[in-house]
Amino acid sequence: MKKINFKVILGLIVTTLLLSACGKSGGLYDDSGQTYRVATSSDMNTLDTVLATDTVSFTIYNQVFEGLYTLNGKDEAIPGIAKGDPKESNNGKTLTIKLRKNAKWSNGDPVTAHDFVFAWRKAVDPKTASEYAYIMYDIKNAEDINLGKHGKKPKDLGIKALDDYTLKIDLTKPIPYFKQMLAFGTFMPQNEKAVKKYGDKYGTTAEKVVYNGPFKVSKWAVEDKIVLTKNDNYWDKKSVKLDRVNYKILKDTQAGASLYDTNSVDSAGITSEQVDKYKDNPGLFKRLIASTFFLKMNEKQQPEFKNKDMRLAIAQSVNKKDYVNEVLGTGAKPFDGFTARDTVKTPEGKDYASTVKSPLKFNPKEAKQHLNKAKKALGKDKFTFTLNTEDTPDSKISAEFIKSQIESNLPGVTVKIKQLPFKQRVEAELSMNYSMSLSGWGPDYPDPTTFLDTMTTGNAQNNTGWGSKEYDNLLEKANEELLQKPKERFATMRQAEELFLNDAPVAPIYQKGTATLRNPQVKGIEYHQIGGDYSLKHVYIDKSIDRETGKKKDN
Repeated sequence: MKKINFKVILGLIVTTLLLSACGKSGGLYDDSGQTYRVATSSDMNTLDTVLATDTVSFTIYNQVFEGLYTLNGKDEAIPGIAKGDPKESNNGKTLTIKLRKNAKWSNGDPVTAHDFVFAWRKAVDPKTASEYAYIMYDIKNAEDINLGKHGKKPKDLGIKALDDYTLKIDLTKPIPYFKQMLAFGTFMPQNEKAVKKYGDKYGTTAEKVVYNGPFKVSKWAVEDKIVLTKNDNYWDKKSVKLDRVNYKILKDTQAGASLYDTNSVDSAGITSEQVDKYKDNPGLFKRLIASTFFLKMNEKQQPEFKNKDMRLAIAQSVNKKDYVNEVLGTGAKPFDGFTARDTVKTPEGKDYASTVKSPLKFNPKEAKQHLNKAKKALGKDKFTFTLNTEDTPDSKISAEFIKSQIESNLPGVTVKIKQLPFKQRVEAELSMNYSMSLSGWGPDYPDPTTFLDTMTTGNAQNNTGWGSKEYDNLLEKANEELLQKPKERFATMRQAEELFLNDAPVAPIYQKGTATLRNPQVKGIEYHQIGGDYSLKHVYIDKSIDRETGKKKDN
């Protein structure tokens, strides 16, 4: 009880300081006009679309950039810069896409087919070191270019501007979900003139980027705030109702809730401790997100994780039900698989994730048996692992729970907690400079491979040291010869995922749920399970609604 009270007091103190430092009149918390104000716990990493790896960045990109297609509220691909659907030829392997001629960058330049050619070549160029380059491997020569094979260069990528407003894309095979992929951040265009002007500094500040989406970034103070303003050069600006979007980055979730209580923000995430407090609030909004969270185990830095029994012991030692109920309480669900629920349905209409069998349920008895086998094989009884997590109070509580579960269910195992800023935690994973890390992944397109491909041997996201030729071969088969045989393909992907789970290179814990306080006056948000979390293009603030009751005000 004392702990909770302390957090409340701390949150109120923080809120007071924030409001005094930035008064409501004309500041970050000003609600005049059409302004949407958001408290968020994480900052984006970059404004360079080919370098981003995190959900926060991709969510911001949904607001300030636009690709050939965008996603609507049902995650259906609809035309963005494209005028309509692609024209298919060569048995679905060649796509010709016409671009609208009225699209402009925020500096007034027209958005052309050349902007897509430039950005995509940049993404696959090994010199760029894009962690997401692999998402383009279905485009002709992309993989060879990125991996430096067969002398292929970026100019050989299967994309060509036939003229300023016609784009031709050559694929290695027909991809049934390719339009949805084209809505993803890595496929967005870049203005070559701006990139060359700013060089290595491109994407590092709000000013060193040009934008072609509904909004543009007018301010970005790292780990402090992001301010978006309406892009007057956007081709469909008449559909954009908001004038500003103000993001305040707060590590302490309680401070965000306190800002909401004082009408200083319109949206703020809350913790499990706060859910009951707001259960009758009309602004409480819960949502299950197609993102799974798991413990990554790095075999390179921690050789003990090369032992399969040790990995299985870790994976079966955490009471996931207690974790989501007692620690999260935000609508999250315990999860034993890898591919999230709501990612995609099978040809039979079932949620794919529900068809996958996993041995990684919470089972302290089996966990101890696996640990004893690992002790015998490794010739020692004591193990110490460091768990990386983020530098927020909520992350610390979360890590402490996982630590207590592992230590109490696995005698002889000690877990040390290392808190890092979000960006540093991600960088530690990408460079394989960690022992264990609480990590997550969400779908970039509606197919199990958006999860499964990340764990193939050599994939930039597979920073565990684990690899399996059988797993790789199954996914290659699913991505090649079975593309036109959906039932066989899904069975093969299921086989691959079950192989992966039985080997346990990661320890699944939960599927993400969010509990958010959202001003009932905010209308028109389109939420996504794919790519960035939401789009704000059609959002408006309906001030005829009473914020406190969620009902129309009495005239």
